[in-house]
Amino acid sequence: MAESKPKFIKSDSRVAIIGSGLIGRCWAMLFARAGYSVCVYDIDADQVKGALEATLPMLSTMEAKGLLGDGQTSSEVHQRITGCSQLSEAMEGAFHIQECVPENVELKKKVFESLDELASDMVVLASSTSCISPSKFTEKLKHRSQCIVAHPVNPPYYISLVELVPAPWTDPAVIQRTRSLMTEIGQSPVTLKKEANGFILNRLQYALIMEAWRLVEDGICSPEDVDTAMVEGLAPRYSFMGIFEVMHLNAQGVNDYCHRYGANITTVCESQTPARQLSGPTLDTVNQAMEARTPVKELDKRRKWRDERLAALAVHKKEMAGKDIQK
Repeated sequence: MAESKPKFIKSDSRVAIIGSGLIGRCWAMLFARAGYSVCVYDIDADQVKGALEATLPMLSTMEAKGLLGDGQTSSEVHQRITGCSQLSEAMEGAFHIQECVPENVELKKKVFESLDELASDMVVLASSTSCISPSKFTEKLKHRSQCIVAHPVNPPYYISLVELVPAPWTDPAVIQRTRSLMTEIGQSPVTLKKEANGFILNRLQYALIMEAWRLVEDGICSPEDVDTAMVEGLAPRYSFMGIFEVMHLNAQGVNDYCHRYGANITTVCESQTPARQLSGPTLDTVNQAMEARTPVKELDKRRKWRDERLAALAVHKKEMAGKDIQK
């Protein structure tokens, strides 16, 4: 039997971004960098204006680091980004809608109801939510089969992961189309087979946070030493290699690794319950340690340093592309 054609086929090159905050701006740059015409929508026209102004220096930084690709200039990419304060204008002719409003399920419901009223039967309605399952705000929509979560990692122009989370009723063609689109614009999509609280990234991240908290709360080590163990121990190899491949290489394959270490891993993990509350004296201890390293008044300076390091890592990963021995 011949394979059926996907229902969702790009008919033009227009994308709408709903919300002009940081994530909305980042999505606009990613789509524009890939050659798409982008319209950024916000109910406040001044917010839209500010977003358009803010994207140019960000694009200039990417250009300086060689991250725009194909010899493009920041000005050329920026010209593909426009803005408006009318939702119907933003959505007109768009084949992909990327919602980027704050993390509030009632607000998501309201926004998606508005999108639903104006949506065609061909447009994909994607949410940038980092933690809300799509079934919680799309169930009653006429176009619910066209809805999906496409959650980026901040800042997405340096960190390429995008988590794709379908609702139980999401059309498989929407999943396929969105995954292809994310790959096309230079991101690295992962697809959940079903909804899960926390998706993938935060489930992994929260497990590390919880164990770090437990180590401090139980008096095993200091917050500073937890961070040193992460930065100098786990992070170097995890920056270019996943958990399962690390296991695979640390023995004669995964089977050998689990045979050698599986029982001990289970024993250790059985001691890591129950979950702890992120409050009380341990919070005071961790906060004091982090304040000593970076006072709150200097967080913006530290964030700028972080983004510079992420940019350097992005450049390194770009240089490594195609050099993987398996590619």
